[in-house]
Amino acid sequence: MRDFALAPSAVSSLTGGLADSVFETAELRPLLPVLARRASAGSTEWQEVTAVELRDQVSDLARGLVASGIAPGHRVAVMARTRYEWTVLSYALWAVGAEVVPIYPTSSRDQVEWILRDAGCVAVAVEDEQGVMTVGSVCASLPLLRHVWQLDAGALEQLVARGVPVPPTTVDSLRRIVLPDATAAIAYTSGSSGRPLGCALSHRALASPCDTLLAGWGHTAAPAGEQASVLAFLPFSHVYGLMVQGLCVRGGILLGHEPDLGEAALASALRSFRPTYFYAVPSVFEKLYKNFLRTAQQTGRGALFERAARTARDFAAALERQRLGRGPGPGFDLRLQHALYERTVYRRLRAALGGRVRRATSGGSPLSRDLSLFYEGIGVYVHDGYGLTETAGGVTMQPLGREKSGTVGQALPGTEIQVADDGEILVRGPSVFQGYVGDEAATRAVLRGGWLATGDIGHLDSEGYLTITGRKKDVIITSGGKSVAPAPLEQRLRMHPLVHQAVVVGDNRPCVGALITLDPEFLAHWRAALALQGDAPGREAREENALREEVGRAVAAANSAVSRSESIRVFRVLPEPFDVAGGLLTPSMKLRRDAIVERYAFEIDAMYQARSPGRRRPPAEDPTADWEDSDNVFR
Repeated sequence: MRDFALAPSAVSSLTGGLADSVFETAELRPLLPVLARRASAGSTEWQEVTAVELRDQVSDLARGLVASGIAPGHRVAVMARTRYEWTVLSYALWAVGAEVVPIYPTSSRDQVEWILRDAGCVAVAVEDEQGVMTVGSVCASLPLLRHVWQLDAGALEQLVARGVPVPPTTVDSLRRIVLPDATAAIAYTSGSSGRPLGCALSHRALASPCDTLLAGWGHTAAPAGEQASVLAFLPFSHVYGLMVQGLCVRGGILLGHEPDLGEAALASALRSFRPTYFYAVPSVFEKLYKNFLRTAQQTGRGALFERAARTARDFAAALERQRLGRGPGPGFDLRLQHALYERTVYRRLRAALGGRVRRATSGGSPLSRDLSLFYEGIGVYVHDGYGLTETAGGVTMQPLGREKSGTVGQALPGTEIQVADDGEILVRGPSVFQGYVGDEAATRAVLRGGWLATGDIGHLDSEGYLTITGRKKDVIITSGGKSVAPAPLEQRLRMHPLVHQAVVVGDNRPCVGALITLDPEFLAHWRAALALQGDAPGREAREENALREEVGRAVAAANSAVSRSESIRVFRVLPEPFDVAGGLLTPSMKLRRDAIVERYAFEIDAMYQARSPGRRRPPAEDPTADWEDSDNVFR
């Protein structure tokens, strides 16, 4: 082993289950607003729910679950978007000792059948008629499934009515026998390389990172004297979303729900709810940046925005050097420029997040250093954290006052991190899962002497900051024997406003290549701004040439950060994006690399054949010597 980091130990105060925090907050601070829900569909008015109101709703629903035969240890799936009912139902299930099984509402019929059968679910709550139809089509193979509850058809209200005869003391008795190490959730992995695996997560595992983050970073979620608020829009079907929910409920943070991930709906929710803290994934931060740029260009302020963005990054980099003891901080001229853009640009950008956000967290995959510096420079510092399903969420965080962009921070207190000789990251701590449901072999493969082999590769620097470079199974080995981690290249490609998705390929090929999809909104804006004249055929040809050159610049920018042998030499732009429906993305929007390579095998072969040497040459020391420039093949 090498690069060892051990954070100071932290003791969790958890003595029961996750539902206890709902009842304890209601006892200590009954009138504290804890949840917020829209007054009506599409409304910009939010109705706050107090701690005592939430407790009563959870208790009443829990009584209905008991009346329906839900008992400790029973597994109940929730297949819905991030909505108010998700939170109430999950805490009601935990109150009676049941286990929650999150399922993405976009999951296919086969995925739903697999999870319900593999977990042995006795009930499932779905959102709408489509969910009922999906579950109904697989019921014949699910002998344990007894209930299908439709949220949009008033299922929770019906459960509450059914539970009226059950004494409230029954729920209290069941809640008090829930132990910290009892299983709280069966969270399934993304299934990016085969069947999803169900990770058994205890109440302690889910609570531990939340309590640690609240203790060390909770005060940064809002200005002093204000209640922190978070708009939840990430899927609760993913462990990251579950952690956001847990942070809010355990920390007394006002939690709003936005089920619609469309840009217009999310923008409206941010403006009306006005959160103090923002949680998202890198693709959201990338999209926001591109929207800022596109809007500026459409109003004739593109050059101004680019200067402001460059100043923001320079200012943040100078601040970083200062807090790490490596420089004096921003100079006079830089501070003057930054102050000018604060009045004219930055405050308007922050307004897109509601105007009150000053700090944020990115998770799910690494955030690029350039993007992190940009957001810090405009006044929204983005912590880049790291965690996975098997660790119930976060295992690292940026230390306050010593943040380092481009890394995912240091190990949380109570958590240990090692990096093995082959670069694989190993984790040990209270949030590590109990094992994969029904798969002891898979569990033994990743749990080794108390350490979890994450499958991620990275490195720790001398100060214990962790940098993620990709997934171990995703490393590409070219025919020349060069190992290349695709994630950093893909990340840099996506920084170009035209690039929507990128998949780096090259296994057993003479060089690295890439499949690229374009952002449809920015592409339309780019074409309008190009405003080429002439007849249609000639104009289309010139437009394609210009687009080819622009994507080539994106590839060149990505290549500037790697060695020549690691650089992208060939690429192909695809006509449509990868999506969940086509089986090329997981429900959590991760790339299904094997499926993409299989689906586009013809295009990949053609991409390499188009640039293969036309005649035999003596062997070169560099196996990529015949691949001098990036190809720019469009499908």
